[in-house]
Amino acid sequence: MNDEREFIWASERDGWNHLYLYDGVTGKLKNQITKGNWVVRAVDKVDEEKRQIWFQASGMYPGKDPYFIHYYRINFDGSELTPMTEGDASHTVAFSADMKYYVDTWSKVDLPPVAELHSTEDKKLLMEIERSDIQDLLKAGWRPPEVFTAMGRDGKTDVWGVIYRPTNFDPSKKYPVIESIYAGPQGSFVPKSFTVAAQPLTELGFIIVQIDGMGTNNRSKAFHDVAFKNLADAGFADRILWHKAVAAKYPSYDISRVGIFGTSAGGQSAMGALLFHPEFYQVAVSNSGCHDNRMDKIWWNEQWMSWPLGPHYAASSNVDNASRLQGKLLLVMGEMDTNVDPASTLQVVNALIKANKKFDLLFVPGGGHGAGGAFGQRLLEDFFVHNLLGAEPPDWNKLKEKKGS
Repeated sequence: MNDEREFIWASERDGWNHLYLYDGVTGKLKNQITKGNWVVRAVDKVDEEKRQIWFQASGMYPGKDPYFIHYYRINFDGSELTPMTEGDASHTVAFSADMKYYVDTWSKVDLPPVAELHSTEDKKLLMEIERSDIQDLLKAGWRPPEVFTAMGRDGKTDVWGVIYRPTNFDPSKKYPVIESIYAGPQGSFVPKSFTVAAQPLTELGFIIVQIDGMGTNNRSKAFHDVAFKNLADAGFADRILWHKAVAAKYPSYDISRVGIFGTSAGGQSAMGALLFHPEFYQVAVSNSGCHDNRMDKIWWNEQWMSWPLGPHYAASSNVDNASRLQGKLLLVMGEMDTNVDPASTLQVVNALIKANKKFDLLFVPGGGHGAGGAFGQRLLEDFFVHNLLGAEPPDWNKLKEKKGS
């Protein structure tokens, strides 16, 4: 800014992601702009003339969901921090070209979207544009997921997740649990905004969950650093405590039958669950997994595993630890995966064969990252029904013959 005489830098140096103002000539720090036990998520506008920054942040309100995005304005010197959004939900704001007005759309997983028009100068509500009505959706049997929190491994940090139940859920019955995992340190992944997207596995008789354990992003640096040089961790210590907390509250939540599935980094973690935590997870479906961080794409893996190579790479490798496999494993890979080298899965296959381990493999000719499509989804469902629910799926070949006859 200012003909390069100043610049704004983001840093986690105080333990949280914040903005700092620097002298562009000397390189010296002028002042910290944002500060507190919360996280700057994005910068929307830098007004050099008014010396103001418009930005997104989360975690500013104690006791509220620390992932909800809110919008703010602040001066370069750190004064006059002004919240632009208020509702206890996650917000998306669209400003007019002249910044005089903004539309604030906010929702959460169990609250449908509300869209409001505000005046930027005083934040005054000018009109409610739309308030979603989901009565017909509820009458059709749809139910939103339940937001659930539990204490993490450190005994002081809350871990957040969501629970999806079948539409015909009976609290007097026991349901096996399946975790949908993606633990890549580049983000957080539990949904925070309203969506009607369903978890199809629930209708087969499962409870499905998603959790953001330690090692994922958008919390404190300490929360994030758990994954550094240790991608095998995947927040499992926190995830297992979270599962146990749910089971303690709900007798229907059967943690004697727990499965897990994921794709890409989630595929690495799904298989890792059986290798490193077989006492808790029994069945896994691993799709397009980056099973060894030494042979996957450099730009992603070296951010989290660092350089040079060392024993920590082997410790996190599903290939080097394949002999530890317990439980039931289905591997899925696409022949033409351009994201994660398909050789990553083939190395795991080789190691499992050498260790005399039993597993299932779906190889998709011509398939890309996350291959399988409808066929792979049915295979995943059948795998969990057979190995976790203890039921036999239909004989699809006979059904097809009958349908075509």
